[in-house]
Amino acid sequence: MILEQCSRCGNWMDRERLCIVDGTYTCTRCMYGDAEPVRIFPIGVVRNESRRSPDEFGVVGGNGVSRIELIPTQRPFLYKIEDEEYLTVIYYLHLARPVRSVFKRGMDGKTVGVFASRTPDRLSRLAIQEVRLRRVDGTTLIVEGLDAIDGSPVIDIKLGSEALHCR
Repeated sequence: MILEQCSRCGNWMDRERLCIVDGTYTCTRCMYGDAEPVRIFPIGVVRNESRRSPDEFGVVGGNGVSRIELIPTQRPFLYKIEDEEYLTVIYYLHLARPVRSVFKRGMDGKTVGVFASRTPDRLSRLAIQEVRLRRVDGTTLIVEGLDAIDGSPVIDIKLGSEALHCR
């Protein structure tokens, strides 16, 4: 166990109970108050040729097409999914770096906070994105337009909002 000191309250904590924000350690109690952590299990994983850019922002590689390989026990939940054109994918940013509260946004250079950006460096490490469903092969979904990098755990899949506008 490696201990670090919280920059806000001064308590020494195991690194697992700390967040790195703006280069300093902050304990989960100072960051989140009395909120209890939630328990979430992945339902699958993203497979593609995309990698995190070594620069500050973006993804490199890939052709815009990803496979979402679901755990076989998820098969019953796929009923009629092939009838849908758009899906919303919620995934975990497993390679997120320490968070900066304010920074220059990659797309336009504007100085913003995390919530006014699309940075993968977030405290929750959750991302959500609308994709186009190309086809279904067993428990694998072939989708277009997913920013997730190879190996990203998939948390949930929902009907895309784009589909709701088309009905």
